[in-house]
Amino acid sequence: MMINYNNKVFVAVSNSENGEVESGMEFLYHQSGNIVTSTYHGDTILYGHLIAVVDSDSNLDMRYHQINQKGEIMTGICKSTAEIMPNGKVRLHEKWKWTSGDFSEGDSVLEEK
Repeated sequence: MMINYNNKVFVAVSNSENGEVESGMEFLYHQSGNIVTSTYHGDTILYGHLIAVVDSDSNLDMRYHQINQKGEIMTGICKSTAEIMPNGKVRLHEKWKWTSGDFSEGDSVLEEK
């Protein structure tokens, strides 16, 4: 089943220590065709934006940029694998990598609110 991400709200439930997205941060996704976008912000991120392409398995190939509390512009890439939970909501398992800063990698999980 293809997931339509339009107007879905996702909440960060876990992230690697080297990430900037804090637990509880919300992302409102918009989808048009196979393109997904979102803006986000929180305690650690003043403003963030992501763009992604959805494949036929509802997985996301994503690029993001954000401005952190230090005023630094940070950029990265992310591959999100979609899972339908027993309650019918979507869980995204994310493997990401900074393309700025220390270029480290990490894992995060987002769940549909």
